[in-house]
Amino acid sequence: MHPNRSIGAAIGAVLLAAATAAAAADEFPKLKAGLWEINMTSGKSEGHPPRVSTMCLDDSVQREMYRMSTGMAAGMCSKHEVKVTANKVTTVANCDLGVAKMQSHAVMTLTGNTAYHTEARATFDPPLNGAREQSTVIDGKYVGACKPGQQPGDMTLPGGQTVNVRRMMGSGS
Repeated sequence: MHPNRSIGAAIGAVLLAAATAAAAADEFPKLKAGLWEINMTSGKSEGHPPRVSTMCLDDSVQREMYRMSTGMAAGMCSKHEVKVTANKVTTVANCDLGVAKMQSHAVMTLTGNTAYHTEARATFDPPLNGAREQSTVIDGKYVGACKPGQQPGDMTLPGGQTVNVRRMMGSGS
């Protein structure tokens, strides 16, 4: 995988968790349970189609992703602020990734509980995989019921591989 794509994928995964986590917070409406399509583009991928994945989501997965993301932030981030105003969630974080310090700012705008648009920017010191900064845009939308045989947490990645984020978080099934 191209280094910039791996950075984008890593940031995208964290932002997806954060976006879903924000929607699971008590003061914010939950995302609708069912199948979600997630389109992600990063700054270096202009002119390329977005990376598309899907995820089977329910309330329990949202709660677990919220707990996991707040636990990760507590262990890695000296600053992790989440501000919810109307249909916007703004997240600011300063985190130590081990190989680099990351400062990030993300704004997620929700359309009810069936769509969201997130714009995020992260800077790295020293550069991570040669990148000093990374911009990522994530658009998520509810597309219907989960497919037959899918379990909550099943995520189909752009290459077609399916992983279960619940198992990846160590929550079992």
